Amino acid sequence: MNLHISKSKNAESFYICRSYVKANGSTSSMIVRKLGTLEQLLAEHGPTRDDVLAWAKNEVKLETEKYKEEKTVLIPFHADRQLDYDKQVFFRGGYLFLQSVYYQMQINKICRKLKQRYKFQYDINAILSDLVYARVLEPCSKRSSYKAASEFLEKPSYQLHDVYRALDILGAGSDMIQAEAYKNSHFLGKRNDKILYYDCSNYYFEIEQEDGSKKYGKSKEHRPNPIIQMGLFMDGDGIPLAFSLFPGNANEQTSLKPLEKKVLGDFGCQKFIYCSDAGLGPEAIREYNHMGERAYIVTQSIKKLAKEEKEWALNLQGFKRVCDGTPVDITKLPEDDKGLYYKDEPYTTKKLHQRLIITYSPKYALYQKSIRDKQVERAQKMLDSGETKKNRKNPNDPARFIGKMAVTKDGEAADIKQYLDEDKIAEEAQYDGLYAVCTDLLDDEVDDILKVSEGRWKIEECFRIMKTDFTARPVYLRDENRIKAHFLICFLGLTVYRYLEKKLDLKYTCEELLDTLKAMNFAGIQEQGFIPLYRRESITDALHEACGFRTDYQFITKSKMRTIQKKSKGKE
Repeated sequence: MNLHISKSKNAESFYICRSYVKANGSTSSMIVRKLGTLEQLLAEHGPTRDDVLAWAKNEVKLETEKYKEEKTVLIPFHADRQLDYDKQVFFRGGYLFLQSVYYQMQINKICRKLKQRYKFQYDINAILSDLVYARVLEPCSKRSSYKAASEFLEKPSYQLHDVYRALDILGAGSDMIQAEAYKNSHFLGKRNDKILYYDCSNYYFEIEQEDGSKKYGKSKEHRPNPIIQMGLFMDGDGIPLAFSLFPGNANEQTSLKPLEKKVLGDFGCQKFIYCSDAGLGPEAIREYNHMGERAYIVTQSIKKLAKEEKEWALNLQGFKRVCDGTPVDITKLPEDDKGLYYKDEPYTTKKLHQRLIITYSPKYALYQKSIRDKQVERAQKMLDSGETKKNRKNPNDPARFIGKMAVTKDGEAADIKQYLDEDKIAEEAQYDGLYAVCTDLLDDEVDDILKVSEGRWKIEECFRIMKTDFTARPVYLRDENRIKAHFLICFLGLTVYRYLEKKLDLKYTCEELLDTLKAMNFAGIQEQGFIPLYRRESITDALHEACGFRTDYQFITKSKMRTIQKKSKGKE
């Protein structure tokens, strides 16, 4: 604010004015308040002109302080002026919250180590961070990610060709980046790495011929395309720890030891409980995780147990309530009972002394029965229509309940008669509600063991987020290093996202959080600042409080936005 004095032939007028920058970059001023003429002001603030001038300057000071307190911004708009050509007015701002976690993990310092190792000119931290943010907010190709990053409040400081060059470096340094990211993640709090979950999934390519590690294999999406497989370690809080890639035609069980050795060596994790499903918990893997300070909790297929253990598991006697150990006759439980019951016994194989825990849930039994009843109905319809072809690739195919028998009539050649196999239905029914867990933790409480085993759903959710929300497949890259870089970006995006979830105390679903971040956009106003285009809600308040800055003001000046950007990077 400043004092402006206008002199004319008959009067001297006093005004409080404010300067501002116009859209074309030039400066101008506007009248904020007219104080009056000298003649008018002498009567009240005189008796001399110097007295009026002193009063007027004090009014300017007061008006300036009031303006600073209110932070009122006056920006002229012209109804008869067209938009400028190629001028960006839309900006994405949701990445600022991801950026807060990214810099708390000090991934920028990892990029500095990459530059010292590989020697290049472009800003790999800017490239990696933008690719990570775009993978979460606008998952698409690398070219489209570069385009999306150009709409961020902070524009890319690199060119598109630098992105492809950086992929080679990121792929080559993938193992080092994972190890450093794990070590730096402790800046966000203690990791729950005493429990490590492991699982595998696969990703398809839009190609028809095998190439390198892209091989034909059993696709999770049942697609005929070549695939590549990913093994993923996750900690007890659902935060990714490490990943590895292996050929699509390889047995997933062979993927564990190389990655676990990396976790033991490069990450320094020596004492943990390995937890996985039955497919990734065969005898050899159990033996490996029985060594050192490690232990294991893996699911066990009841159908694959030896005869004696299988008969014991299917016997409905000897169950106890999990919460208090009270003996319970589960045959007398009502269908709507929501309790969980167990029995356990020592389970010794050639090399391991283990503990076999069988659980029973009436709720799970009712669910399995309802699914099977629908499949039996479909099997009966197949019999009635005569279309009983069995799909051997689908273990849940209703045709499995259709039996066949040879029928001889009047000594003639036998006919094949098909029928609903009640014995097969009854055989499957005896497994309803039962679930088995095998562990070498012989003295731990059953409740604690089952809680660890139940946490496996989080790693399945990790794969779902990567595949569905981050669109990690199909993969269009061909070079092995760049493929590894693509999955590294997905991995880091998932890690950053999971930490942001944790900062919000896991109060919001993945859909709610991602939709909110994607909607947190801004309009640039006459190069003076930004207006938020999103709706303020409890989730936006929670994001601001968790990350330590606010963007939910009616207007944010350019200098204030630069301060917010610095805060999101941990710089005051």
